[in-house]
Amino acid sequence: MATIIISFARSLRPSSISKHFLQFHIHPPFFHRASFSSTVDDHNPLLNNFEFPPFDAIEASHVRPGMRALLKKLDGDLVKLEKSVEPSWLKLVEPLEKIKDRLSVVWGAVNHLKAVKDSYEFRSAIEEIQPEKVQFDLNLSQSKPIYNAFKAIRESPDWEGLNDAQKRVVELSIKEAVLSGVSLEDSKRGEFNKIQQELTKLSRKFEENVFDATKKFEKLITNKKEIEGLPDTALGLAAQTASSKGHENATAENGPWMITLDDPSVLSIIQHAKNRTLREEIYRAYVTRASSGELDNTPVIEQMLKLRLEKAKLLGYDNYAELSMATKMATVSKAQELLEKLRSASWNAAVQDMEDLKLFSKSQGAPEADELTHWDIVFWSERLYESKYEINEEELRPYFSLPKIMDGLFSLMKKLFGIDVEPADGSAPVWNADVRFYRIKDSSGEPIAYFYFDPYVRPAEKRGGAWMDEVVARRRVLSGNKTSVRLPIAHMVCNQMPPVGVKPSLMTFHEVKTIFHEFDHALQHMLTKQDEGLVSGIRGIEWDAIELPSQFMENWCYHRDTLMSMARHYETGECLPEDIYQKLLAARTFRAGSISLIHAKLLTRFFPSLKLATVDLELHSKYVPGGSESIYDVDRRVSEKTEVIPPLPEDRFLCSFIHTFAGMYAAGYYSYKWAEVLSADAFSAFEDAGLHDEKAVRETGHRFRETILALGGGKDPLTVFVEFRGREPSPEPLLRHNGLLHSAV
Repeated sequence: MATIIISFARSLRPSSISKHFLQFHIHPPFFHRASFSSTVDDHNPLLNNFEFPPFDAIEASHVRPGMRALLKKLDGDLVKLEKSVEPSWLKLVEPLEKIKDRLSVVWGAVNHLKAVKDSYEFRSAIEEIQPEKVQFDLNLSQSKPIYNAFKAIRESPDWEGLNDAQKRVVELSIKEAVLSGVSLEDSKRGEFNKIQQELTKLSRKFEENVFDATKKFEKLITNKKEIEGLPDTALGLAAQTASSKGHENATAENGPWMITLDDPSVLSIIQHAKNRTLREEIYRAYVTRASSGELDNTPVIEQMLKLRLEKAKLLGYDNYAELSMATKMATVSKAQELLEKLRSASWNAAVQDMEDLKLFSKSQGAPEADELTHWDIVFWSERLYESKYEINEEELRPYFSLPKIMDGLFSLMKKLFGIDVEPADGSAPVWNADVRFYRIKDSSGEPIAYFYFDPYVRPAEKRGGAWMDEVVARRRVLSGNKTSVRLPIAHMVCNQMPPVGVKPSLMTFHEVKTIFHEFDHALQHMLTKQDEGLVSGIRGIEWDAIELPSQFMENWCYHRDTLMSMARHYETGECLPEDIYQKLLAARTFRAGSISLIHAKLLTRFFPSLKLATVDLELHSKYVPGGSESIYDVDRRVSEKTEVIPPLPEDRFLCSFIHTFAGMYAAGYYSYKWAEVLSADAFSAFEDAGLHDEKAVRETGHRFRETILALGGGKDPLTVFVEFRGREPSPEPLLRHNGLLHSAV
């Protein structure tokens, strides 16, 4: 699994709304720049007209002057709007969207470059300008004239004449203002604003500490016996890493080899290294990242939890979890109820899994069999998996080359949703030579969206994980006759092994699923048919429903026709053997109690997501900052009920838990499980229709596109789901897919 990086504030952007039906013409994205008095705009790409963001031209030196000029201009626009605002779309929503959209596009480009081309210069510039940007956001979201105008629309006689999307725009805008402190007294609002500034600063510091701690660790190995068991692809990557660090003659065969804490490197050691001492060293380093010295995130976490609680209480909530749920489908109690139901359904199976693992490792002569611990579990699980199903994921890499996987993915998109995806490299500037650019066309051949794809790990400058975000959103162009829409653009980022020598990027089956996951995140942004900017694409969707399309798409990796069409040997073209496919299918529920309920990103590959989701809720609902229980006490207490073996006493995984402390999942990590219920049930609609019935699959795919992917935040997620499925969601398909249905009975 992976994440979307888009803030709540960014996701609540009003757009132009018309009560009248308009015939739309599609145009590529284009941004108009108002005239700036500063001379900086003549040479600053952040302030120039562009169809696609000039990613290749934006430098860290542009950030301070460019953002300051932009904020100054937008601040003037805001003052002008507040003086002239009326409760109408023309006088409220259109000028407001112009302000929000321009800021979003420019600031989004800057932060994206920091994520994929991190440098001291970018960090320094963003650190300096961010307080000014946050202050502008607060001024905008706390504007009483704008807030009162939206309330006046809701209370007007015309309210019932608005369509669902228009009503959502108004309701979400009012909610955003309230949750941003617009109703607070002046003194409390000042306190609220200080908290917001500090939380933004702490979140940035948390992520940078994790990045720096990850980058800091390097282990050079010269004796190949120390890394016995590593597959050729891992040896190639380790040698390539060593070469980039100055060991120019490093080779996969003779070394030296550089081990880092980046995802592919860590996983290769934990899964395959026979050297138990090395596995222990890498595991301990991984779970203690950013937990000591100047990079220690412990005080950062404690301060964030303290400030989040204070913020929640200022807004009238008992705790931060309640505040978080104000923008989600669930309540705290319903989220806890779901987690407990899944925990109880998987616990006995997890205990049995551990016993099976001990017996198997003992049968293989492992001296540690009776005392298996964290750095043994994944290694011996992999050996058991290979023994039981005669599958070695590393040996399957030649069948999963990136070019063929992308071709297969795009063929599936045409089958399900009637779209064509074609390369458009050279049509837009990119930030790295490895980045691909694509155009999406509908059945008429007209372009409807674009996206960037950045697939490979770059440890020196690119943050870990996999994610998508919007570059620009679909919206009605606010010019001329207003009968045009701007096309949406997304970017999709992964961190898989790059090509080694003449070999293309060869993937594990897990990495294949990651690409499918991220692409359907992007599709929900790109295939939206909403023209109301606030609720187009992924905007305005309750956060615990945001993972529905992405987790839904992973199911297709197990669909025979889909997988066999793209799983072809990169050298011979040979199709994946049928018996291997059948084993992959059977292995889907392997160790179901332990790993079928694990978040699939490497970041949490070793940690049950039920544990992480529960810890997240505990810290944001019951933990008392400065009280008798530390954050690590909470972690250990939760682990007693969610992990078969307790964490190490020195485990500090919370210090690298970016989702909760530098992402959008604070008191929301349960969203993965909540959305997994929705996604499994959504896929079961295709199963019910008949996966071998092409006509039924196309019809069901069309319905999925016209509801889940098209409606965006224009309707609440439950209503959208019911429109697609014909009923409310059931957890049974999820339990059935994971082989745990009998455990829940």
